[in-house]
Amino acid sequence: MPGKPLDSGSRGGNAVIFATTHWSVVLKAGEGQGDEDARALEALCGAYWYPLYAFIRRLGHSPQDSQDLTQSFFAYLLEKRLLTKADPESGRFRSFLLGSLKRFMANEWRRQSAQKRGAAQTISFDAQSAEERYVVEPMDESNPQSLYEQAWAVAVLDQAFSLLKSEYSATGKQALFSELAPCLQGSREALGYAELGTRLDMSEGAVKVAVHRLRQRYREVLRASVAHTVADPLEIDGELRHLVAVLAP
Repeated sequence: MPGKPLDSGSRGGNAVIFATTHWSVVLKAGEGQGDEDARALEALCGAYWYPLYAFIRRLGHSPQDSQDLTQSFFAYLLEKRLLTKADPESGRFRSFLLGSLKRFMANEWRRQSAQKRGAAQTISFDAQSAEERYVVEPMDESNPQSLYEQAWAVAVLDQAFSLLKSEYSATGKQALFSELAPCLQGSREALGYAELGTRLDMSEGAVKVAVHRLRQRYREVLRASVAHTVADPLEIDGELRHLVAVLAP
């Protein structure tokens, strides 16, 4: 069963990023009117700029050109108000964004001067961090689109993890989350619930229950996060399978 919708107003910045992936908010952000829309667009771009940057880098562009292209693409989205033209019925938001980037690179980039790019509104992101992340990407047979898909999957998982962390922090359970979070990947199993219980001043049975609840809530948050990037709820399971497939070794 899908998790209940998450309230972006009570869980801090990570929740704002999460909320802006919903198609209805994508369209609202595209209007570009008012501080609220500007913040929504900033959060939206902040959530998904790296997959686009990685796609451009894998095409063979230099780090500086990739940064310029990524920035200019978001400026292009604003200038052309493309988000207001996005059609949720066309499918997944990740596909819309990548398709828009491809068209931008084919038709717009060459016609933009450095002066125009400098005058355009830009979206803040850490270019140094982006390149540090890119250079450790596996340089195997994966093509630019495959890398984009993998980076997108990681972004969705990271958002779900951040939302879950925020939920635990909001209820004063930061220490519990820090100890149990590795259980989401099974890496705490070898340590043993008894030892975790000693460290958390909990019984072994209580630790097992806490881990079960953590995993269950993570699945709910992840499912809700994916639901915000597809147009039809019937696509959620397929998108989840896709995320797992692109990250499989």
